Amino acid sequence: MVGARMVAVAGVLAALADLPARAEVFKVATLAPEGSVWMEGVRRGAAEVARRSGGRVSFRFFPGGTMGNDQSVLRKIRIGQLQGGALTAGGLAAVWPDAQIYSMPFLFHSYAEVDAVRAQLDERLLAGLFERGFVSFGLVEGGFAYLLSTRPVRSFADLAGRRPWVPEGDVVGQAIFAAAGVSPVALPMADVLTGLQTGLIDTVASTPVGAVALQWFTKTKYLTDSPLIYVYGTLVLDRTAFERLAAEDRAVVHEVLAGVMRELDRRTRADNEAARRALLEQGLEAVTVTPEAAKQWEVVAAKATATLAAQGAFSATLYAELQQAIATFRAAATAAPP
Repeated sequence: MVGARMVAVAGVLAALADLPARAEVFKVATLAPEGSVWMEGVRRGAAEVARRSGGRVSFRFFPGGTMGNDQSVLRKIRIGQLQGGALTAGGLAAVWPDAQIYSMPFLFHSYAEVDAVRAQLDERLLAGLFERGFVSFGLVEGGFAYLLSTRPVRSFADLAGRRPWVPEGDVVGQAIFAAAGVSPVALPMADVLTGLQTGLIDTVASTPVGAVALQWFTKTKYLTDSPLIYVYGTLVLDRTAFERLAAEDRAVVHEVLAGVMRELDRRTRADNEAARRALLEQGLEAVTVTPEAAKQWEVVAAKATATLAAQGAFSATLYAELQQAIATFRAAATAAPP
């Protein structure tokens, strides 16, 4: 009898060994709408991960903000309802303030400066997120945000009496407008178009791609042709959930998603250039900031940055390193022969 039972147990164990491992499903939320370049990219990546992992790893996406804003997504990750999210730098500041370090007001003058700084500091930001429980596969550029308005804005003085929009919980936006002596209107992104239609707001900051995709440009007339902030984000997975995967599956996920992030990062810049041209072709008028107004904007930026520093919105050490990297790049560009 004992021998028979042992044979039966051995048979069961052998059968179990032949069964495929239970699939690990990562539920990931994003504000990006279905059909967007972002969603197309991550869905291709998810399909490749599923194929290369033999179905042991899969993704289920919740696009279009169905899981709420960044703060809601982070909360749902913490309680295990989600295992990841595509989040903005501002949203990730709730996890680690330095995650939004590139989005300080009027920090960069050009994409060349962005590229020089990111080459030095991106890995530091990814490591900081990892230490705080999130695995990121690379930062993805959103591009420079510009002011779009119903009346021209050449200086912050032109914002007097205006009703500019800031995203809920956006400490950088709040600091910028506070430094300019303007009271912004905080709204969820989903309510911005309605706010423009009703006159609740009359000024928004957006990348060209965002203005086209969200149709905000249809309710504005002017684009202030000076970068306000640099926008970026990333796809993060809960580190605990990620580390439950076998080592070979972690390697596959990392390789595939890092490739997706690089492609999205590269493509966004070209898409923004095309969207900017489209905005002007659709009748949006570019407003040039005069040198005198530019100096005023720099004063406002310095005041806003000082406020953010006092609030602990970034570490002084990392910000000093970032500024040094920009200064070094600008000095080299100035010294270069024409």
